[in-house]
Amino acid sequence: QVQVVESGGGLVQSGGSLRLSCAASVSLDGYDIGWFRQAPGKEREGVAMMRRGDPATHSADSVKGRFTISRDNANNTLFLQMENLKPEDTAVYRCAADAGWGDPSLNLDDYDYWGPGTEVTVSS
Repeated sequence: QVQVVESGGGLVQSGGSLRLSCAASVSLDGYDIGWFRQAPGKEREGVAMMRRGDPATHSADSVKGRFTISRDNANNTLFLQMENLKPEDTAVYRCAADAGWGDPSLNLDDYDYWGPGTEVTVSS
């Protein structure tokens, strides 16, 4: 069983930056890991992910060039660096781990373990 907990959310002005962290209870070496978000009144969507053992990243078009996902395996931590934030980035952000084996995915159904989320609010 993997437990993950997010931190780093908050209120920021449009154009600002935030760095989210996701601390895991076990090593993340054996999992694909990702960030997801859910804005008020909208469905949850994938933001970015990394596969186990692969430094390549995969991001949603809406955040490419602005958000960067990274991992610190030594400290069992996942990060999401968010730059040039926009009001439409306002959402609850959650990290998740996928124990299965497959193609890189931002499909919610592929992920097994979820954190409770951290709220990000971007003011205009």
